[in-house]
Amino acid sequence: MISIRHLKKVFPNATPLLDVNAEIEKGDIISIIGPSGTGKSTFLRCINRLETPTAGEILIDGKSITAPSADVLSLRRKMGMVFQSFNLFSHLTVLENIMVAQVDLLHRTRKEAYEKAMALLHMVGLADKALDLPEDLSGGQKQRAAIARTLAMDPEIVLFDEPTSALDPTMVGEVLAVIRNLAKQGLTMLIVTHEMKFARDISTRIFYMDQGVIYEEGTPEQIFDNPQKDRTRQFIRRLKVFEEVILPSTFDYMGTVNRLYAFAEKNQVSKRMSRNMLFAFEEMVVQSILNRLSVTEEIHMVMEYSGEGDGLVIKVEYGGEALNPQDGMDEVSRKFLELATNTIVHNYSGGKNTVELRVR
Repeated sequence: MISIRHLKKVFPNATPLLDVNAEIEKGDIISIIGPSGTGKSTFLRCINRLETPTAGEILIDGKSITAPSADVLSLRRKMGMVFQSFNLFSHLTVLENIMVAQVDLLHRTRKEAYEKAMALLHMVGLADKALDLPEDLSGGQKQRAAIARTLAMDPEIVLFDEPTSALDPTMVGEVLAVIRNLAKQGLTMLIVTHEMKFARDISTRIFYMDQGVIYEEGTPEQIFDNPQKDRTRQFIRRLKVFEEVILPSTFDYMGTVNRLYAFAEKNQVSKRMSRNMLFAFEEMVVQSILNRLSVTEEIHMVMEYSGEGDGLVIKVEYGGEALNPQDGMDEVSRKFLELATNTIVHNYSGGKNTVELRVR
């Protein structure tokens, strides 16, 4: 239904989309998740040509909407978009908001537009608000009215751009309930959302966007239960991450220790775990790995802290030959690590050593 090939969007001060590729089939319900600022909304706006892509191609039913000769208005009528900020006409009643585009663009009679609008207002639970102005509605009611207005145009595809982000938390549920109901009707939907439970429950597929691409995609079970990439896992589990690249020739011990302290303090790591984190760093990284590498061999260290059951995990990667840092470790270092960690696992594959430590 929609093919997206090498989509790129460049702004003067940012490149939110670097190389986005996707295939979207009829009936797909795709939730698009990821950190703020990773191009999720820009992706939707390029699909319906509210933004002009810098490069790449978007095809809808085999027709390019990025070609210079494309009839963008005709192709855009296949899709509707629900925005964060509702975009209702403030001087029109709720009913008129839903009727006006039907009459002007679809050339329906006022009677046909009225009947369609009232049916949709009943569906979203707003029939009793038909003659109210938008200013008389709550945020959740405005968003439901905006959804009804979008559906009045009989779109084949509906794009939702963070439909609950502007709402009071008490109103989020009523909007999500409407979208859940739409999912049962077979509409094709792309939903940018930060509501993880909702995304998991409603979606046929999940796109995780990061670094200007669809970094990982899969079923909700694959993405939420078994993500294959570190950034996806860190986002899904809400992990706090500290990263450091250490080069033996320029290693600044006190600088790294100070940054570790700052990371622990910022994320409210307990004093006991902070102390154990530093013991593990000192005995494993400094004493047992750094001193045994060549001066040009990089160490990539990542610390992930959840504040929950997973605690704090230290992952260390370095190249060269197979080198288990526990081999040849002196007795004192072994005792410190035994006190500071629950598990230590070393693996070697493809010329890369990895060590994972779970801190107590």
